[in-house]
Amino acid sequence: MIISIKNDDGEAVYDVSKIKDDQKRAGANVSISKIGTLNVLTEALNYASQGHQSNLETVLRESPEAIVEQEQEEEEVAVDTDSEES
Repeated sequence: MIISIKNDDGEAVYDVSKIKDDQKRAGANVSISKIGTLNVLTEALNYASQGHQSNLETVLRESPEAIVEQEQEEEEVAVDTDSEES
């Protein structure tokens, strides 16, 4: 199995099937399988999250009574002249 690893140093290509040590080769294959599963789960979670967010936005857009008016706070700049040293 050919694997490409991209990092800050560039890209390296490996052939896992050429690993001589059976334990290391098996470990590499297990890691590859786990990484693949995690990538699929990550993609599925992102897809589900975007779907839920889109549904929420639709519900909120259709519910004008849920809008909260925000009051603009006036900023006051206070200058303390007593603490200034000359």
